[in-house]
Order: sequence, then C-alpha cells, then structure tokens
Amino acid sequence: MDRREFLNVLAIAAAAGLPISSRAALAAADGARLYDVPRFGNVSLLHMTDCHAQLLPIHFREPNVNLGIAGAAGKVPHLVGERLLKAYGIPARSAQAHAFTFLDFEQAARTYGKVGGFAHLATLVRRLKASRPGALLLDGGDTWQGSATALWSKGQDMVDACKLLGVDVMTAHWEFTLGADRVKEIIEKDFKGKLDFVAHNVATTDFGDAVFPPYVIRIVNGVPVAIVGQAFPYTPIANPRHLVPDWTFGIKEPELQKVVDEARGKGAQVVVLLSHNGMDVDLKLASRVTGIDAILGGHTHDGVPQPVQVKNAKGVTLVTNAGSNGKFLGVMDFEVKRGTVARWKYRLLPVFANLLEPDPAMADLIARIRGPHEAKLNEKLAVTEGLLYRRGNFNGTVDQVILDALLKVKGAEIAFSPGFRWGTTLLPGQAITMDHVMDWTAITYPHTTLNDFSGDTIKAILEDVCDNLFNVDPYYQQGGDMVRVGGMTYTCTPGEVMGKRISDMRLDGKPIEPERKYKVAGWAPVAEGVAGEPIWDVVTQYLRDVKTVAPVTLNLPRLVGMEGNAGTA
Repeated sequence: MDRREFLNVLAIAAAAGLPISSRAALAAADGARLYDVPRFGNVSLLHMTDCHAQLLPIHFREPNVNLGIAGAAGKVPHLVGERLLKAYGIPARSAQAHAFTFLDFEQAARTYGKVGGFAHLATLVRRLKASRPGALLLDGGDTWQGSATALWSKGQDMVDACKLLGVDVMTAHWEFTLGADRVKEIIEKDFKGKLDFVAHNVATTDFGDAVFPPYVIRIVNGVPVAIVGQAFPYTPIANPRHLVPDWTFGIKEPELQKVVDEARGKGAQVVVLLSHNGMDVDLKLASRVTGIDAILGGHTHDGVPQPVQVKNAKGVTLVTNAGSNGKFLGVMDFEVKRGTVARWKYRLLPVFANLLEPDPAMADLIARIRGPHEAKLNEKLAVTEGLLYRRGNFNGTVDQVILDALLKVKGAEIAFSPGFRWGTTLLPGQAITMDHVMDWTAITYPHTTLNDFSGDTIKAILEDVCDNLFNVDPYYQQGGDMVRVGGMTYTCTPGEVMGKRISDMRLDGKPIEPERKYKVAGWAPVAEGVAGEPIWDVVTQYLRDVKTVAPVTLNLPRLVGMEGNAGTA
C-alpha cells in the first residue's frame, strides 16, 4: 500500500466513524511532510491575506458555489469540489482535499482539526524564514477587521500580532473601515521603520497626490525586489465613503504600468504586485500590464494551489490567491539569474493547527489580548444542530441565521444581509458564543435598518448587487458575494445582462408587486448618519430566544443557465 492509498484508507475509516483523533490522523498521514518545503532559488516571498482578525485556530468551509461566467466559466478560481481536486491532482478524502474544498466537511473537520491561528502560523513563518534567509512576509490586507477584539481595539490587536509575526509589507481593504485617521495613526505610530504600507492606487481627492508609497524595494540576498501595493479599488463603493472622504481609489491600470516601469528603472530585478483586487481582476490586469513577475492576490478568498500563468505583451505573470482566515500561507520562490527571474516554485500551504506547535511568544500575546474579554466572548448563546458556514455565491447557513434573526426581531417581511465572505464555521453540536457572532458581524457600521421598499426598488437592489458579482468584465465586479435574501424567493440568471438577471420575485408564493411597499430589514448601511441597533444585538437576542438552532434550510434563488457550471456542486 503506497502513501496515497493509505491516506484514502485512513479517510474512509474516519468517515465510517472510527475513533481516530485529528492529531493521530494527521500524524498517520505523514502530515509533517506538508511543511517540508526545500529551499529553492535566491528570493523567497511568504504571502498571507484576508485573515480577518482570526487570532485563534478555526474551522472554515470553502464554497460549493463559486460561479464563473462567460470567459471565466470552467476556469480558476471558479472550480469547486471534485473539479478543483481533479484540476490540481489532489487526492480525494485527504488533508489537502479538506483544506481546499467543502467535500465531506463535517467529518473531515473532525478528523483533521482546526486551521490557522496566529500562534501556529508564527511557527510556520519562523520555520520557513529560517530555511530561506532574507525571505519577506507579505500581508495582502483584510487583517485588522473580523473579530470582536479587532473591533474593540480599533485594529490594535492585529497590528501588534502582525508586528510580532514579522510582516514586512502590507496593503489593505477593510483596514480603511477604521477610518482614514486611524489608518494613518497606525502607519505613523506602529509601522514607522518596521513595516511598509504600500498602495499605488490611493490618492487625495483634491490634487491626486499619493496617500501612501506606491511600492518599496527590498534587497533579498543581493537581489532588488519591488513590492507594489494595490489596495481594494472599490473601497468607497463597497464600504462607506464617509470613512475615507478625502481619498480616491481605483484599479488605475495606466498608473500601475508607470509604477512598475519606474521600479524596473530603479534596478528592481523582481517586481511583485501585492494585490487586493480579487482574482478575476488580477487575471485581467496581468494580461494588460507588463513587467510584473507575480501577483500575490487576495479579496476573493480563493485558495488556489498553484499560480495561473498569464501571458501579456512582454512575457508571463504568475497570478495567485491565498485563501482567507489564516488558513493558508503562500510560498513563492524565485531563482533570479542575470537580473531576471529564471525559474520559480510555488506552494500554498494549509495551516493545520494540530501539525504546528504554537509559538510561545505569539500565544502569550493572544492570551493578553483576549484575556480581559474572555467572559464576554465565551458567553454561550445557543447550540447549533447543523453546520454553520458562510461562503457561497448566494447564501450560507450563517447568513440564513442572520436573516431569520432580522425577520423575527425587526418584524420584517423581507430581509437582506451583505454577501460578506468572512466568518468562521461551526460544526453540529457546537455552542454558538458571542465570539462567533462577532466573527460574523464585527464591522464599524453595524447598524440594522427597517425600510419600506417598493417591489421595483427591491428588484433594483438585487440587480445592482448581482451585476457586481456577475458582470462579464472583471473590472466592474465591485463587491463580495450576492446579497443574502430572506422571506422572499426569486430566480437568477447570472449569464444575462444587468436588469434581466432577477425575475419571479415572490413573497409567500405571491408575485412581488412593483408599486407595493414591503418592510425590508437589513444591516451594514454604507450611507452616513444611519441609526439602528447593531446587528450583533439583533442576532444575540434571536439566539437567546431560540436556544437551539435546528439544521438550517437555505433560501436560495432558482438558477437559470448554470447547469454543468464547474463552479457549482
């Protein structure tokens, strides 16, 4: 029996309910070899992104719906489940299969244990840096938001953790929702002389001056390496503009070409774009901007095992995306000869907490961060009987719980919840704590709303968000997943054009009337001055009342034209 066969036998045994602990299963699968990554080349970059302030190990389920439309259909990153495993030759029912897909999630999670956690990530970073002298650790952003302690400390917990982790360069997205003043305070107070914050595509609204350095050149084993920053280009659209009123954002493709050319002109032999565009945007960008060796991407939370090689007018750019929630660490190794990249190797390493001993210093910092709040964070609100997860283009069971809470507590007929991709997963039988609720809702604009919307307005909202997700031009994909909908049903045709994707909207089986007003609850309004109880208060009230959350039935649209799409399973 070879190692692959043994892995499959082990997983089958676990699925059959045999008592195999997660630590024993991983050890038996020789999981330690997962982190035996021999040094290659003379320039190494470690890449993390979209950790969303998850300091502790968690469970996180990958999506079973991630549709690709038009030219993106059937291509990375729009492969899920078995199709993704086949594309990358990953054995079914293996630890890697659990990391990269949703398949057999509950049993696999019990077998392989939790992922991520900064203390475990710190051990892996330290190990890789020791084997790769001069290696840089890059953070793609969405780091200072996504937990209770991050919200309450205005990101300071994550700033301190990232400094201890050894982050060298970062860019941003959700960081901006702390407000422009807070971002500048952290850069000037905490990062000065220690960590470079780069974003070429953020400028002042008045004169168009750069707000942040567009790039930094670091010398790695004698090789000049330029790290160019690309912050999320649609921050003032997807998030409240009033939090960054004096800054403009955008993809800014021509400006990026100038920045890359400038860095090359200053002697950079390797140019990397640290991007928070989302992978589809990065793939298009790589085909149009020349001189970039690799794009280390984030935002869309896609765990992509190997880079996509994109041809452009002057060569090839490698495009990666490194997942989310501290679940992965990318390792990009370049062999640079005679001033250019000659060869490369890449690994996207899952961070299995059971395989990596916690770093003592980081574990101590996390304990000090969480200690004053433990009683509140550990408050048991309810117990879930089913799997609670968020990811998916149209809904997740976490979002369904939020929708049900909005409908009941706010007395609404219809509820909307944003298509956020962040938020931890809970297994059946787990207690739902305040910590978990904050993992799902902790933002700086948490207000809930109750409005009277006409049927026409409801359709317009759905059409607008749907276009952000399914526009055939990636440069117009401006948000997260589709807004989650409770109370009403609808049909969605993703391959249609804006204005024609949403149809057959119904409430209690009856068609939504264009002129009639409906009570619609929601949260996370981007407009300034909106008041309303925070969403975590609504959800906690609901959970305390129900006490037990039965297995959730998802309210999903009927999809048209997506039969056989590789992004659905």
